[in-house]
Amino acid sequence: MNSFGNIFRLTTFGESHGKAVGGIIDGCPSGLILDQEFIQKELDRRRPGQSDLTTARNEADKVEFLSGVFEGVTTGMPIAFVVWNTNQHSKDYENLRNVFRPSHADFTYQSKYGVRDHRGGGRTSARETIARVVAGAVAKLYLRQIGIDIYAYTSQVGEIALKGDYTCYERSEIEKNPVRCPDANVAEQMATLIREVKKDGDTIGGVVTCVVKGVPVGLGEPVFSKLHATLGAAILSINACKGFEYGMGFNVALRGSEQNDLFEVSNGNIETKTNRSGGIQGGISNGQDIYFRAAFKPVATILKEQETVDKNFNQTTIKVEGRHDPCVLPRAVPIVEAMTAMVLLDFYLLAQKDKANLSF
Repeated sequence: MNSFGNIFRLTTFGESHGKAVGGIIDGCPSGLILDQEFIQKELDRRRPGQSDLTTARNEADKVEFLSGVFEGVTTGMPIAFVVWNTNQHSKDYENLRNVFRPSHADFTYQSKYGVRDHRGGGRTSARETIARVVAGAVAKLYLRQIGIDIYAYTSQVGEIALKGDYTCYERSEIEKNPVRCPDANVAEQMATLIREVKKDGDTIGGVVTCVVKGVPVGLGEPVFSKLHATLGAAILSINACKGFEYGMGFNVALRGSEQNDLFEVSNGNIETKTNRSGGIQGGISNGQDIYFRAAFKPVATILKEQETVDKNFNQTTIKVEGRHDPCVLPRAVPIVEAMTAMVLLDFYLLAQKDKANLSF
């Protein structure tokens, strides 16, 4: 399953230490001005080596479009693109050829396929998410035209967390620090913690919060393709993501009278007085802001000696070398936005298709 989406559909390819990573976007509407500068900026937010809080792997991550675009405009045909790998240190992974790294996919991939690429995790590497960010940026360009806006930020690293919800912070502050946290003081505390963890050869996890504004009423399908369920599947497919909650999430151990969003008429529209539902009711968007949180585990690659076994069932120890992120959160922010954008555009196009069918 290397493809994601129904109408707006992305298929990705490539490995961490292969020649390239890339993808094919099918179903993108024709006539969209493909702002390659914007797309590259989105990739730059994900790229390694952007600060001392991320891996030192030095990749430009320049995207090259191969098809589906003519004179800067999408044609409606498949959009193929590639990002060439240029800075692999494959020798750093030679000691991993026959052993299984704790909490990685080494063992499960070996068990399922009988073979695995030990260099940087192969296809399990987060470099696969390059293709998601490119496709997500294309989706964002289209969503802008219909007034849908998406942004995410780091809301927790370790035990350091923002106190308020997304309404308490200015979006413009997010990109002003390498942690991508909208509170400068909290961001500095997070950065200090990440540096301490990195110095100790360890890693740290946290939470990304995502907000979507301008969503029309009616996106989502009943029963098995509910909007929140598909968003959850999309976000949980991101490397190291371990949890997803939308609206009040797990804080719903309340009485119904405390949880319900009451309706009112405002400016000629039916709206809710509160938004505890996170913009989704019955699996369908209700016109309010969609907001959710995604929990990311500590990066499994730590620079400490650990116990493990090899493929010959021998107990051994392992000490990983190479360049790795001490915290995935800063680089996960644009990936969360990208997956969200793809889901929303896909559901929007499905809704447009349903309307067209009703006209006959």
